[in-house]
Amino acid sequence: MNRFPPKISNFHADILQQTELGQMCGSKQLFRDRYEVLRILGRGGFGVTFLAKNASLPGSPLCVIKQLCPKVTNPKSWQRACQRFEKEAKTLGQLGSHSQIPMLLDYFETSGEFYLVQEYVRGSTLAREIRRNGRKNEAGVKQFLQEILPVLQYVHKHHVIHRDIKPQNLLRCDDDGRLVLIDFGAVKEELVRTSESSIPKTVSTNFVGTMGFAPPEQFSLRPVYASDIFAVGVTCLYLLTSKAPLEFDHDTKTGEIAWQKEVELSDHFTYVLSKMVKLSLQERFKSAEDVMWALGMESHLPTLTNCLTTKRLGGNNSSSEENSQVYLPPVARTATAIRQWREKLNAAKTQGQFKRRLPQVTN
Repeated sequence: MNRFPPKISNFHADILQQTELGQMCGSKQLFRDRYEVLRILGRGGFGVTFLAKNASLPGSPLCVIKQLCPKVTNPKSWQRACQRFEKEAKTLGQLGSHSQIPMLLDYFETSGEFYLVQEYVRGSTLAREIRRNGRKNEAGVKQFLQEILPVLQYVHKHHVIHRDIKPQNLLRCDDDGRLVLIDFGAVKEELVRTSESSIPKTVSTNFVGTMGFAPPEQFSLRPVYASDIFAVGVTCLYLLTSKAPLEFDHDTKTGEIAWQKEVELSDHFTYVLSKMVKLSLQERFKSAEDVMWALGMESHLPTLTNCLTTKRLGGNNSSSEENSQVYLPPVARTATAIRQWREKLNAAKTQGQFKRRLPQVTN
């Protein structure tokens, strides 16, 4: 996203000719009398992203301009598209108050095109980081989850589903090392759904996401918060193995990703990741809070293990030292103490009776 090639590819050449911002790239002409368009950063099915400078501000800070291109067919569709765009832009504005989400600086419509202007984050994607430094170990991926899950929790609390979480949409900021989630799909999907209401709602026209990172319900155009959990889980698999999701084998019976043979992890973390990438919504974690809770439980496992026992208590082959190390509930401890007291009392009585029956020996 923030690392661009020195040469413009043929894939981008048509954008420079067909779009207003593309024609302004590299020139001193200002877009809306303030933005100096430098170059194209990327393109997708719903729009194009450009790097620009805001010449109206001191220091001409860098920013990102996203041009969204809805295909409207009638005035009513256009009106609904405008309303949806404004609503979603305001949602992104609220999300941008988080330090790990690019801030929305401006949004507007002109000449039938919608534009979002966002903060430019200087950094490298996690995909580039893995290519440069190699795969991460279990501790590194756990650290990644500690960084991304609170952001996901924040996004979901604002009733937004990202829909396209993947290593290419996660930036490591050069300035302070923070992890930043970019390229939200909420505006793009809702905008296209509204503006293309006359087109049948098929996956090819409405789907937002990336093959391999998107779960089944997202392909059915019914994404939920757990859809983002799936994408984060697949991202973890990429960080651990450096393999794209489509490179993994799948279980022939269940269809689940067969990733466990690719890397050795602790049993608990294997359980957490497996539950994050379950194809079934019923079996998958429902929220970021659920995943954070499961990860946090790992530190309590030794204590919980000590609280569980399959040893036979009070048996003849158990030493008193072993029994003292086994956890018993208060009621069980009281019952055991009563039984032991009765056994000692009976033993004392028996011993006393035995002594009384012994004949007296005299010299």
